[in-house]
Amino acid sequence: MAVSEFKPEIFQLAGSKLAAAVETVEDTTGIYDEDNITASVLSGPHKYQYMPFGSDNQLPYDLIEKIGGDEVMSQNKLFNVLTCYASGPKYMDYATEKPTTDKEIKSWIMHNAIHSFMLEQSTDMKYFFFCVSVIILSNDGKQIVKLRHKEACFCRFEKADSSGRINHVFYANWRNSQQPNESNVEVLTLLDEHDPLGDLEVLLGRVPGDDGKTRICTKERKFAILVRFPTAGCQYYPIPYYTSIFRGDWYTIKRLIGVGKKSMLRNHASIKYQVEIHKDYWANIFKEEHVTDPVKQQERIKQEKKNIQEFLSGIENSGKMWITGYYVNPDGKEVRMVRINTIDTTKAGGEFSSDIEEASNMTCYGDNIHPNLVGATPGKSQSNNSGSDKRELFTLKQSLEIAFHDLMAIPHNVCIHFNDWQDKVYPDVPIILLTTLDENKDAKKVTNNPTNEDN
Repeated sequence: MAVSEFKPEIFQLAGSKLAAAVETVEDTTGIYDEDNITASVLSGPHKYQYMPFGSDNQLPYDLIEKIGGDEVMSQNKLFNVLTCYASGPKYMDYATEKPTTDKEIKSWIMHNAIHSFMLEQSTDMKYFFFCVSVIILSNDGKQIVKLRHKEACFCRFEKADSSGRINHVFYANWRNSQQPNESNVEVLTLLDEHDPLGDLEVLLGRVPGDDGKTRICTKERKFAILVRFPTAGCQYYPIPYYTSIFRGDWYTIKRLIGVGKKSMLRNHASIKYQVEIHKDYWANIFKEEHVTDPVKQQERIKQEKKNIQEFLSGIENSGKMWITGYYVNPDGKEVRMVRINTIDTTKAGGEFSSDIEEASNMTCYGDNIHPNLVGATPGKSQSNNSGSDKRELFTLKQSLEIAFHDLMAIPHNVCIHFNDWQDKVYPDVPIILLTTLDENKDAKKVTNNPTNEDN
């Protein structure tokens, strides 16, 4: 993905007489331009073909960089990850509908750090709309002993076979257009995306395949599970809905406003007062103080300028008055010895506050977040919802994460069923519901009812 640049131009803030320095920003409208992307060959004896992630295979790193460079988007992603995490993953006991107390299962949960696993999976789902996990079996192939996460930005998919199935995931460092080969790439067998448990059982000889025959048990003990959030017209890498922020104009507009205001601050000095001193003012001082030496006269001028500056800017002089003389010339006009003019100190670029607010709100809208929930509504005219409205907004946001929770439960369900725990526990991510003051609680957790779940 080659990102083009705008042609350099003067960015003139409206109503300002001083043009800022020349600045450029990236045009991100083509960031997901995947037309004519062809498979690349992984050097090695197997000659695997993989699909690049973006036209130059650098798209995930570009996305991370651009999101990290925008304070609103980066916090939006954090907020989305945290709301997706909700109360964290739980293996709920069927009988009690509470977290399991089974020693074997609790030991498995602890050794696999499923809370960290959940955060890692949530992060990839919110950034790239897919996540890859790896299951590792015991030597005898009878139990899944490890569940691990693989960073999505380092994963590449093999070109689909004639039946449209992706058979392998390649895990390596593809940053900076590196071209790894089979010797430094982890090649992971990808289980059937739509039936990973059934595929695993067939590969291990537990059940017969589609042809009714039981296959020879594979010696592999490590397999990948792919979870992709459905997006329109995507075969390999999903196109997250929030990327409309890049493909539209608001990301660029927000960047232009920030660059323009920064340049204005760098190239514009704020002056609060203008002091006009009559030429006779100095002569009167020299006369009154009997200063005749030219060198001492210059020193006295510097000292008087310093006195005026301290008078205007010194905090201890606030509220005091300064008496200066004046005279009337033969034409009848008053001639003042010292005149102080106050200059308008309104900050340059302040007229763009509403535009920044609008751009921030559009960014929040693209991330499916109400601005009042993350505090991303800058400016004096910021609206603020009531506590009840915010509580309902937070509940709505939590409920919208259920679709992600159901998809991310797939690796857990594979482990639970393969390890023969399906009659004991089911995976769940209880959402957080903020309560009202009359309930004497700050929040409560709501879990799914296992009787309504197809586990």
